[in-house]
Amino acid sequence: MRLVVAATAPFGAAVLEGLAPLHEIELLVTRPDRPRGRGRRPGPPPAKVAAEQLGIPVSQPERLEHAPGSAGVVVVCAYGALVPAALLDKRLWLNVHPSLLPRWRGAAPVERALMTGDPETGVTIHRTTAELDAGPVAARRAFPVAAEDDAGVVYERAAAVAVELLSSLLAAPEQVRFMPQADDGVSYAGKITAADRVIDWTRPVRETLDRVRALSPHIGARGTVRGRMLTVWRARPARPESELVVDGIELLEVQPEGRRRMTGAEYLRGLRE
Repeated sequence: MRLVVAATAPFGAAVLEGLAPLHEIELLVTRPDRPRGRGRRPGPPPAKVAAEQLGIPVSQPERLEHAPGSAGVVVVCAYGALVPAALLDKRLWLNVHPSLLPRWRGAAPVERALMTGDPETGVTIHRTTAELDAGPVAARRAFPVAAEDDAGVVYERAAAVAVELLSSLLAAPEQVRFMPQADDGVSYAGKITAADRVIDWTRPVRETLDRVRALSPHIGARGTVRGRMLTVWRARPARPESELVVDGIELLEVQPEGRRRMTGAEYLRGLRE
């Protein structure tokens, strides 16, 4: 089927890559290039990188003012910008959201689900509406979340589920049926802030581990360890043979400021040298 995809973030890029072999992607609509990294040089969003590798045309408007392309269906996935209400009636806009709506509407559903220790999450495909992630549901599927799964694992699983759900719906888009979201159970997943990254070692071990895995491998939780600030990428409950331990937590992968990622053992060796 011929589609337009509106996507920006890595999750959107992964869904685009999954859809491309199955459908004709007429156009990717994504956000403009932004300053990135330490040098703050303009860089393309992940979805644009994926589209260019796939040979898909790219449009990067500062804001959507016209319906993009000509395809009758627009798939929206981690686009990161408002779609004007006036455009929503002109096409079938299907939004891909990596949570079991109405739980975790908003910008960081996977991260908030992991921080809270949710034992399952999933993917919801719903009609895009003016209200944030509140449109009627066309399809959704749950999957379990293991205690060691980080955001990278969950996003990867969600992208695969999203492609499967979309392909089923797009096989007969004229037959898609929408059901309103429940009025109860609504929660919001706000953007990750600097405060969300801070590790408080006095909190329960499970809560700290959930924070670390929620922000790995893309953002990183940060805490003071032996007087130095470290970004913690992987951790687990401490064991008798554990080397780098803070309050019952073994730090498996860390990153000192201005340096590369390394194992906890490598970091300790560097302190001793």
